[in-house]
Amino acid sequence: MPRIVIISPPFFSHARPLSVLAAALRARGAEVHFACSPAFAGMAEQAGVRFVPLAVTRNANTGVAEATEQDAVEAARLGEFFDATRRGAVAALTTQARHRRADMLADPDTVFGELRVLDERLRPDWYVVDQLSYAATLALHCLRARYATFCPGHPTYVLGGTDSWFGVPYDWPAALRPDTRLLADLTAVARDNDRAFTALFEEFVRDKAPHAPAVGRAFALTSPDAVVYSYPHLPWLPEPQAGPRHVYAGHMADPAEQLDGQWSRRLRRLRGRADKVVLVALGTFLAARDDVLRTVVSGAVRHDDRTAVVVAAGERTAALADLAGDRVVLAPSVPQQALLPHVDAMVHHGGNNSFTECLRSGVPALVLPFSSDQFAIARDAERAGVGVVRDPNRLAPQDVPTALAALHATVRPNMARWASELGARGPHYAAAHLLATMNRPAPVH
Repeated sequence: MPRIVIISPPFFSHARPLSVLAAALRARGAEVHFACSPAFAGMAEQAGVRFVPLAVTRNANTGVAEATEQDAVEAARLGEFFDATRRGAVAALTTQARHRRADMLADPDTVFGELRVLDERLRPDWYVVDQLSYAATLALHCLRARYATFCPGHPTYVLGGTDSWFGVPYDWPAALRPDTRLLADLTAVARDNDRAFTALFEEFVRDKAPHAPAVGRAFALTSPDAVVYSYPHLPWLPEPQAGPRHVYAGHMADPAEQLDGQWSRRLRRLRGRADKVVLVALGTFLAARDDVLRTVVSGAVRHDDRTAVVVAAGERTAALADLAGDRVVLAPSVPQQALLPHVDAMVHHGGNNSFTECLRSGVPALVLPFSSDQFAIARDAERAGVGVVRDPNRLAPQDVPTALAALHATVRPNMARWASELGARGPHYAAAHLLATMNRPAPVH
């Protein structure tokens, strides 16, 4: 029975799929420890695995970003990020690039020290580490521990060719494609980050583990054994780096989540007043964009009397309370995976979890990307014919029913194929392939 430690950053959208993978590994006989900040101990308990307290970053998001307790500096940076999303794609990505060093490589010495103590105490056979937890990956590299990389976002987060840059989408949806000058500016910032991070990694390795292999490009540092993607293996994706086994799990959705009685009653009431029910959720961070939520909800119900909506409004529930009515249910958070099989469409931000959960459930989506890998995911939704993409900053209420109508007319017929393909994959598929890889000898460096 292998002993595995799963390392997650304290972000709900990362910890949730990793806890699902933890449960799948446990179900196949592994002894699993889930290492994250104490606020996520309940996820380990729900997965039936052991919890280990470990902080890999100062930032956090326990489910609603604005409601998560942050220090003053982190709160200010979060506000700056939201402001940047209002200025458009390149502004948001450039702001994220400037914030990246503090987000992704905060206090690597402490992370290294804590992981060394954890490694000596638990003596795990393997680790599974979130790919965006760069300080943890760097520590494992220095400790010469065997680990698998878990990619929580778009597969291009794991850099392939020399012309790819972390933070620059490999492709853009038609509605948000920037002009050449802006794209060149963003690429220059990303290239500078690449050099700076690589220099920091090299210096850290020289200090902590001078006999360890060179890291190469910092953003390309992943397991030499296996990389697990919570994403389908789309035929047009860029070729990944050679070496590790690449496992495309398709999704990391919990197969056991069911709709409770309260939500079942809410849906029945909505179905009694409308022909279609649309789920609106912009993720744990971007619910703060209540201007976009207001546009979507008002457009869906006031310009189409046959549509009802369920809205995950986060901390902005009170600010949007005037929208509530016979065809609008507002809540700070919603059981998204449980709701999806019962709705006709979803409006989301292009997050990995929302994209793959919609595919798994056969639900077409209106995608409104704001930041990060959401532009690449939106492009994949567009190219696969499973979603319609619009610029959230240019969306008008009257545009919403037109976009939703396009989903039902042109997108829904494509969904059955993808739902069938993803049905054969998921967390247990990933766990089986990971355990098979763990039984192989370590690659020679």
